[in-house]
Amino acid sequence: MKFSFSLEKKDISARAGVLDLGHTQIDTPVFMPVGTQASVKAILPCMLKAIGSKIILSNTYHIYLRPGVQTIEKLGGLHKFSGWNRGILTDSGGFQLFSLSSLRKISKDGVIFSSHIDGSKHFFTPEKVVELQSRWGSDIAMSLDECPPYTKDKKYIKDSLDMTINWAKRSIEARKMLPLRGLFGIVQGGVFDDLRKEAALRMRELNFNGFAIGGLSVGESKDEMYEAAGIVSELLPEDKPRYAMGVGRPEDIIEMINLGVDMFDCVMPTRNARNGMLFTRFGNLNIKRKEFAQDDRPIEEGCRCYTCKNFSRGYLRHLYKAGELSFYTLATIHNLYYYIKLAKDARSAILNGEFALFRKHFYEERGYG
Repeated sequence: MKFSFSLEKKDISARAGVLDLGHTQIDTPVFMPVGTQASVKAILPCMLKAIGSKIILSNTYHIYLRPGVQTIEKLGGLHKFSGWNRGILTDSGGFQLFSLSSLRKISKDGVIFSSHIDGSKHFFTPEKVVELQSRWGSDIAMSLDECPPYTKDKKYIKDSLDMTINWAKRSIEARKMLPLRGLFGIVQGGVFDDLRKEAALRMRELNFNGFAIGGLSVGESKDEMYEAAGIVSELLPEDKPRYAMGVGRPEDIIEMINLGVDMFDCVMPTRNARNGMLFTRFGNLNIKRKEFAQDDRPIEEGCRCYTCKNFSRGYLRHLYKAGELSFYTLATIHNLYYYIKLAKDARSAILNGEFALFRKHFYEERGYG
C-alpha cells in the first residue's frame, strides 16, 4: 500500500510538496473538507471533485457509532460506501472525546465513553482505533491521543503528553499487524514551549508516516497557537507531512503555511456557509444583510466556482431567507472552493519563491492593512 511524501520546494519555512497515496496524488499545502459522517454536508462527491478537492476528512468517533465498522465493511469500505474514490483521512476521535468530557473517562489503557446517540458504553484503546481505521480503509489514520483543554496546569499537560506518547507507541505496534496505508502521530504539549519541544522530539523518533499538531483552537490565544505550531514544525522531520488539526480561519492557514505546515482541516467553511457567512478575497460577506437583496453581483468578482459563475448575491439571499435547501449547497460550494484555492495559490507562490509577497497581498485584500 503506497504512501510517500516528497518536498518539492521551500520558501524560507513555507513548503510545497506532493503526497502520494497510490490511487491519488495530493499537492500540498492542502485544505481537507470535513465529512464528519462520511459525507461533507450539503454537497456531493462529484461537486467536491469539481472544486478541486483531492482528500477529505472523516471522523472515527462518529462513523464508529453510526453506521458502525461492520456496516462500512459490508458495503465495500469507506471509499465505496461514501462514493469518494480520492483520499480519506480519518481522525482518531480524540477531539470528540475531549468535547464530550462529561461522557468519558480516561485511563492509561484507553478511553471509556458513552455514546451521545443512545448512551451505550464503549472503550477506545490505541490498538482498537488503529484497527477500526484499517478495517474501513482509511488512507491516512490518526493515532489515539488525549486532546487536553486549554489550561495553565503544567503537570496535567505533562501527564497527558506522556500518555499520548505511550498510546502512540502502542499504535505503531498495532499497525504492524494490519494493512494500513498511512499512520500519523499527534504532537501535544499545550501552550508550554518546553513541553511542545519534548513532545515533538519524542514523537519524531517513532515510525509514523506523518505528524499532526494537536491541541490547537481549544481556547488558547492566536499568539499561543502560532507559537506552539512554530516550535513543533521546526523540530518535525523535513521529509514527512505536517498537519495542523482543526485549523482554521483563512489567516490561520496562511500563518501555518508560513510556519511550515502542509495540511489543514476545519468545519468553518461548511458550517459558516449554512449560516450565511461567505468567504471572499476581500473579507467575509454576510449574505443575510438587506443590502444584498437586489445585488446582481456574484459573491466574489472573478471567482470561478459554480455558484459565482451562475448566481447573484440577491438570489442567494432570497434562497437563504426562503429556507431553500439549495442555498446550503451553493454556499458550501463557494466556501470550499475559496479554501481549496487559497491553499493552491499559496502552493504556487511557494514554487515561485513569492510566498512572502502572496502573504502580504492576502492581508491587504482582506483589509488587515
